Amino acid sequence: MAKGIRRVNKYVLHHRDKPGDGSHLLKTLKKHGINLLALTAFPAASGTSQVELIPEDATRLETLAKQFGWRLSKKRTGFLAQGKDRAGALVKLAERLGTAGINITQIDAIAAGAERYGAVFWVRPKDVERATLVLGGR
Repeated sequence: MAKGIRRVNKYVLHHRDKPGDGSHLLKTLKKHGINLLALTAFPAASGTSQVELIPEDATRLETLAKQFGWRLSKKRTGFLAQGKDRAGALVKLAERLGTAGINITQIDAIAAGAERYGAVFWVRPKDVERATLVLGGR
């Protein structure tokens, strides 16, 4: 994979949406050594939150989920890009994929401080392997 880009896996967990529940979830992940590369959470139906977890070690998260009876979604493979923050930091990446006919279906990017950025992005499942090659992977 090109420098600063790697494949990642995302899982969705529907979790209770009450004060302190997010803190409890994060403490549980920490206690069991689950390092998250990214996390997104937002309200969902019936008093739950949709928590999207992108772990550094997918197998470790899957094992913990089984231990606690958490129902994780099927894993979805995407990409994490990290690098020096500057105007147009994602242009080349988007151009390479677009030129290859691969559409980015979702992207979340943020300035991370210290002149760094991070972005997680997704392509259609049928395009993951080709995107990996286009982005310099094997």
